[in-house]
Amino acid sequence: MASTRRTFLKHASLGTLGLWIPKGIAETTTSTTGGLPRSTPEAQGVSSAGILAFLDAMEKDPFELHGLMMLRHGNVIAEGWWAPYAPQLNHTMYSLSKSFTSTAVGFAVAEGKLSTGDRVISFFPDHLPEVVDDNLAALRVKDLLTMSVGNEKEPTQAVTKEENWVRAFLAQKISHRPGSVFMYNSAATYMCSAIVQKVTGQKIIDFLKPRLFEPLAITGMTWETCPRGINTGGWGLSIGTEALAKFGQFYLQKGQWNGRQILPASWIEEATTFKIQQPGGDRPDRPKSQNDWLQGYGYQFWRCQHGAFRGDGAFGQFTIVLPQQDGVIVMTGENKNMQGEIDLVWRHLLPAFQSGPLRPDAAAASDLQQRLRSLKLAPPRGSATSPNLARINGRAFKLETNDIGLTATSIAFSSDTCAFTAHADQVPHVITCGMGHWELGETSIPGTPPRLIAGGKPEGKITSKIAASATWTDENTLVMTWRYHETPHHDTVTCVLDGDQITVRFLSSIAAMGAKPNDARPSLKGRITA
Repeated sequence: MASTRRTFLKHASLGTLGLWIPKGIAETTTSTTGGLPRSTPEAQGVSSAGILAFLDAMEKDPFELHGLMMLRHGNVIAEGWWAPYAPQLNHTMYSLSKSFTSTAVGFAVAEGKLSTGDRVISFFPDHLPEVVDDNLAALRVKDLLTMSVGNEKEPTQAVTKEENWVRAFLAQKISHRPGSVFMYNSAATYMCSAIVQKVTGQKIIDFLKPRLFEPLAITGMTWETCPRGINTGGWGLSIGTEALAKFGQFYLQKGQWNGRQILPASWIEEATTFKIQQPGGDRPDRPKSQNDWLQGYGYQFWRCQHGAFRGDGAFGQFTIVLPQQDGVIVMTGENKNMQGEIDLVWRHLLPAFQSGPLRPDAAAASDLQQRLRSLKLAPPRGSATSPNLARINGRAFKLETNDIGLTATSIAFSSDTCAFTAHADQVPHVITCGMGHWELGETSIPGTPPRLIAGGKPEGKITSKIAASATWTDENTLVMTWRYHETPHHDTVTCVLDGDQITVRFLSSIAAMGAKPNDARPSLKGRITA
């Protein structure tokens, strides 16, 4: 049985969830547990007022952030999580995973296990199509890394429908000479993962553990696999905010950590500098020079404006490295307009970086500390009660046959929560929602959590951490918000009452923002059984 753990967030601040908040204007602290050292913005030459302006702009537009961490000179100078998101939680990275896959390739190259000039077909002689044309024969590891395979159509959806992704990738038509044309290609990154596993005998998450994760004191990460047990590479990594900050700092330090050269600086330079130009040019609303998706591409890293580079993932998962400012900015969240999010970084955070320590600004520093402590995503507002509440409280609705296999549902109310129960295969799945606040728990209810890409979905029962809230929008409509707060996404679940009948509709945040045409889950229809 999957049920929520009753943990109330009505009055919790992020400080109570483990958020570090600076305590003094010039204070610097060094973690003894593998964390990054902490300082204050002004002590490291960054304006607290500039960070506040950034937070104001994010709220005004609005953009939904889940986590933020800023580093200067190797010190964390600002960090915050929007409750119910929290520092100890992982977060789905989507394509920011690619930069870690590139790093695994870098270690394999440094250890002589492969080279970027190796031909891809040389690693998989048993998975080749009957006819290997010249373009497939010419495909190199470097072409995978630079998204220049030469496919006419992005192959990931076709590849992930098959059981053998390597064979499916090699069967895709390559219309252009490899290395000549950029086209975003997540399946190409999967192939990098498959190659590293082929030459090392390890999944890349295991290969990276002693080489990257352990030296940087990063733990708890997970990575999805394909049906054959290869990490998906181009997506599927879940990892914490501070781990992303360490990763960015590692690249800023050109592969050094605690005075030791872990990955050759030459690889860092090769991976993060311009390798190929993305197609596109000036638009009426934005010249090419101000488009962060047209500044060139490296080895699974994007070039940015202002001499920066970044790893990024769908919906706004960012690790932005600023060599000229000796800084790193990490953001997680759920936003469709990723360029708009980066624009606010350039507009507010970049000017906040100054060349030397700044005079203490007690008022701005105090305001920033308070702001970071109080960050939260408020649950939807409405009524905590309805005239129908007593009539349906705890009563079972038998559901019509549906594609996700739910057979019955009920809603039980207490003074400030409601427990939504759905039965599948005679197993009750309970999600307890706070009325006007977030209730934390876990769920494995079928059809959750929302996913942008189906390939690599973990096998068996998927249990997700969840923060849930509910409200009555009218006397017949109960709306629940289920935040899967180790992913960018949430569900809006609407229960509409009509006499002794109920209709339950699902809308994922992915579908709501148009990243998918609709929510594939059917509406559930049911009737009170007794």
